[in-house]
Amino acid sequence: MPAGTASGTDSDTWEQQCPLCGQSNGCAVAQGLPAAQCWCMTAEIDPQALQRLAPAERGQRCICPACGRAEPAQPNPGD
Repeated sequence: MPAGTASGTDSDTWEQQCPLCGQSNGCAVAQGLPAAQCWCMTAEIDPQALQRLAPAERGQRCICPACGRAEPAQPNPGD
């Protein structure tokens, strides 16, 4: 980090922000912790949620637990 730069940079915010909803992604790596401690290492991530990421963000940005969770099928009100 360049001298005189605050630790709360825009880059830090970008790394810790879910690109789908804008909330904290809870990424352990972005917080300086080992990847093994991240919530996503033990969670089943909805593949459709990952497809919602822009191609340039896939493998580069972390989504949050709420966005990564598979949504249960909603009953059709017309049924």
